[in-house]
Amino acid sequence: MARLLSQTLFHTGRSLLRRFSEPPPAVIVAVAPSRVCFHLYYSSKSYSLVSPFGSPLLTPPALCNSAFSTSATTVEVQSTEHEVVIALGSNIGNRMSNFREALRLMKRGGICVTRHSCLYETAPVHVTDQPRFLNAAVRGVTKLGPHELLSVLKTIERDMGRVDGIRYGPRPLDLDILFYGKMRICSDKLIIPHERLWERSFVLAPLVDLLGSAVDNDTVAHWHSLTSHPGGIFRAWERLGGESQIGKDGIQRVLPIGDKLWDFSNKTHVMGILNITPDSFSDGGHFQSIDSAVSRVRSMISEGADIVDIGAQSTRPNASRISSQEELDRLLPVLEAVRGMPEMEEKLISVDTFNSEVASEAISNGADILNDVSAGSLDPNMHKVVAESGVPYMAMHMRGDPCTMQNKENLQYNDVCKDVASELYLRVRDAELSGIPAWRVMIDPGLGFSKSVDHNLDIILDLPKIREEMAKRSIAVSHAPILIGPSRKRFLGDICARPEATDRDAATVATVTAGLLGGANIIRVHNVRHNADAAKVCDAMLRRRRSKG
Repeated sequence: MARLLSQTLFHTGRSLLRRFSEPPPAVIVAVAPSRVCFHLYYSSKSYSLVSPFGSPLLTPPALCNSAFSTSATTVEVQSTEHEVVIALGSNIGNRMSNFREALRLMKRGGICVTRHSCLYETAPVHVTDQPRFLNAAVRGVTKLGPHELLSVLKTIERDMGRVDGIRYGPRPLDLDILFYGKMRICSDKLIIPHERLWERSFVLAPLVDLLGSAVDNDTVAHWHSLTSHPGGIFRAWERLGGESQIGKDGIQRVLPIGDKLWDFSNKTHVMGILNITPDSFSDGGHFQSIDSAVSRVRSMISEGADIVDIGAQSTRPNASRISSQEELDRLLPVLEAVRGMPEMEEKLISVDTFNSEVASEAISNGADILNDVSAGSLDPNMHKVVAESGVPYMAMHMRGDPCTMQNKENLQYNDVCKDVASELYLRVRDAELSGIPAWRVMIDPGLGFSKSVDHNLDIILDLPKIREEMAKRSIAVSHAPILIGPSRKRFLGDICARPEATDRDAATVATVTAGLLGGANIIRVHNVRHNADAAKVCDAMLRRRRSKG
């Protein structure tokens, strides 16, 4: 044992502290994997984690089957911070509120959350006569020792109403430590990783989300090495069916909006545009009165809109920026009227603004989604406002502002899809660190914003490339619903020689069709009827493609 501890101290450079206050017999072993660079081969059908020499990631020893698991000594390895993964589950009460409160208490308890998975609604297992679960996972750092961390999480569970009951039965909150640094832990109270981790889809799906397809540090490489077979966590997920499981009865990837969970993968969602500005490029000045705005919304809903996007600040090229008060004066009366329409039941309202003061008031007055063309780059308070609100955040790619976005320097790309993905990911990452979970994020590559004609075409033709690039850093963000907004944009007029924006509806339908077949989930359009029909045909084609395998 002394030799083991000395080797551990030598390889990790961490001081070891014997904690006699910890009652459960255990040995906690810090494992330092070799610093080989791993490359992830990723495709739609399989993941394979290999070294540069082509050899698979080695299978680790079986968990807790060594002589060390019988020792009566408790050793905790202390360092400045440990990277951890914590799974969340809930199926009693308001599940999203339970998660929000758990995250708040975790932060207060000394756990700094840095990444969030997507959300999954899952069927119960073992005890099936109970409500469906909401599952997720978070990645973070803490200075707490593993058993201290366990104690904090158990306290949070109790504070939120969890009591001893039927095993695998209903509970308001379930918090489990999936990984703790580079350690394997086996004690009477804590086993990391749990031996059944690799056979549970409702755990593996959110766990995969917390990773990038490119292994970002030695700790993550170690987590991959803990699987019970070669190939790492991605291969374990694929062995259970991987992405092919999502959307079936047992597990659905969902996004929380209001008090409901939305699945953006089962159909295209149509966002109808309501500009209440005097200077928007297509319909400026047409819907500034409350009566005309309400009439326009009623028409869009009847034609198939799922979401109404209200904008009171023009973002056309060279549009001037108005004051917060002027934007609010335009927005709030219309928002109030639209929110009160009977036709808006089961429909969503999005507010298009890059101003945090306007965003805050809009959310307080009934906006369901915040649509920010700057992804927070034009107002440093935007991410904080959205984080505190709990609403979903649509983050769009743009360089500069509406006055400068088409400047020559803002149109320089090495590879537009890769560059847009990289730049947009950084904005989403900043939003996440500000408290907006990845499970509340939607993304928009920004057609017509800081893009040439060819750039827009490249994006429409290669949306999967944007997801793939984002997946290198965050699988969760790569799963975010993608919105495209080509409607009546100037690049369509340039291609079709249609100088009038209202003459570009046919070109819009063609562009929307290509985007939907390439993986877009939401379309933002002026002409709802024609584009909603196009979306239905695309959805039917995609269902047919899936049915044929």
